[in-house]
Amino acid sequence: MEIKDGVLIKVDNTDIINGTFTIPEGVTSIGDDAFRGCSDLIEIKIPEGVTSIGDGAFAYCNDLTKIKIPEGVTSIGYEAFCGCSHLTEIKIPEGVTNIDDDAFASCSDLTEIKIPEGVTSIGDGAFAYCSHLTKIRIPEGVTSIGATAFRGCSDLTEIRIPEGVTSIDYGAFEECRSLTEIRIPEGVTSIGDNAFRGCSDLIEIKIPEGVTSIGNDAF
Repeated sequence: MEIKDGVLIKVDNTDIINGTFTIPEGVTSIGDDAFRGCSDLIEIKIPEGVTSIGDGAFAYCNDLTKIKIPEGVTSIGYEAFCGCSHLTEIKIPEGVTNIDDDAFASCSDLTEIKIPEGVTSIGDGAFAYCSHLTKIRIPEGVTSIGATAFRGCSDLTEIRIPEGVTSIDYGAFEECRSLTEIRIPEGVTSIGDNAFRGCSDLIEIKIPEGVTSIGNDAF
């Protein structure tokens, strides 16, 4: 384990006891790639003083099943939990405003995620290939849903897009095969290429009057 100036820089499998690791008090930031590929990690305990989780911090911790992100965390980086294929549930704290690109991509066992009201943007591929995710509520403050944000969420049956969203980007819901109905809010003006491509169970969709652009293979 390596810590410098309050940043947890690196942990490897030799630091993990019986599948559990407790981050010491005094750590304020989990650095980029700090736990990347720690295959022995099952449970992580993060202290209240941590405010940021760096890029790739827990990427490909394949056996990680349990994590509680403390309320003080305001930043979750690129690919932070990418490839944590056994992670089943996670609660994002209220202070987070942005879910970065690929933050939870390929968390294939993830069934539930709670996005707080303060989030305003969901990055490219943020939940791509979370194949067991069945429902998600996007809060009212979100104005941007990135490209491929929910691509390959094949068990997703229900999603509500809030009024503040103005564009549905490239491949945002591509291959969401179990999605049967979706309401596009009035503020949306463009639907990107492949946005709903491969949504084979979709039986009803209402496109608002304000939409001026529908991309190639959107449906």
